[in-house]
Amino acid sequence: MKTIPFFVLLGLLVSCGPGTPTEETTAEAVAPEVVGEVVTYQTDTTKMIGYLAYDKNSTVKKPGILVVHEWWGHNDYARERAKMLAELGYVALAVDMYGDGKQADHPADAGKFAMSVMGNFPTAKARFLAALEELKNNPHVNPDEIGAIGYCFGGGVVLAMADDGVDLDGVVSFHGSLGLPVMPEAGKIKARVLVLNGADDPFVTQEQITAYTTAMDSAKADYQLINYPGAVHAFTDKGATAKGEKFNLPLAYNEAADKQSWEEMKKFFLKTFPQQ
Repeated sequence: MKTIPFFVLLGLLVSCGPGTPTEETTAEAVAPEVVGEVVTYQTDTTKMIGYLAYDKNSTVKKPGILVVHEWWGHNDYARERAKMLAELGYVALAVDMYGDGKQADHPADAGKFAMSVMGNFPTAKARFLAALEELKNNPHVNPDEIGAIGYCFGGGVVLAMADDGVDLDGVVSFHGSLGLPVMPEAGKIKARVLVLNGADDPFVTQEQITAYTTAMDSAKADYQLINYPGAVHAFTDKGATAKGEKFNLPLAYNEAADKQSWEEMKKFFLKTFPQQ
């Protein structure tokens, strides 16, 4: 009988031992590959065109995050932020609040689109909830861990949804409106809230900040508001400066505030979803 050398036996024992990675335990060791795809969903009356970003190589259900666009509509900027969230390990859905993927090229149209939605809060809520259900039902998502972020118009949307008691774990507003279409009430707000604001944004007055923080304090909400000195409206959008110059609006990109606010969001969601 042929004798197997001791070092070969040892190697076989080690390779078959309990410490050997299995197909199951190495699933998450596969390099992530973020992909994006167009998705459609709807309310009773309106079809929405969204964009879903996720790591197609992950087999673990991840927290889901809704991304609500600026008043320009569902565009490449919202999609890029969704992909950035997916790179952090979340599943992100860039939503369509205007319906049919409508976008505005001029502030006058953007204002009309935004008012048509937020001027009728039940319509806004129905569209947001449709996106929320689309995200929760995605097979890559843990439906018990859902957050939302929004920019400008979208920031106002996610804050309003939190104020109305929508079942979210956390929301983050980037240079969003601080108007109060829904008044916060004690015990109604389920989400943790982070407001990231440009200190020099003329669209968000000190009176609005005071009214918002007073209402949130009265509602005993879990929230934080951070002001970035020198930052004006749309400070996270690299295309904002050109748009501001084109339309004579106080819009401008601020690299420092953009990076700092994104880091604050990352810390916020790590605390909101500690297992992520």
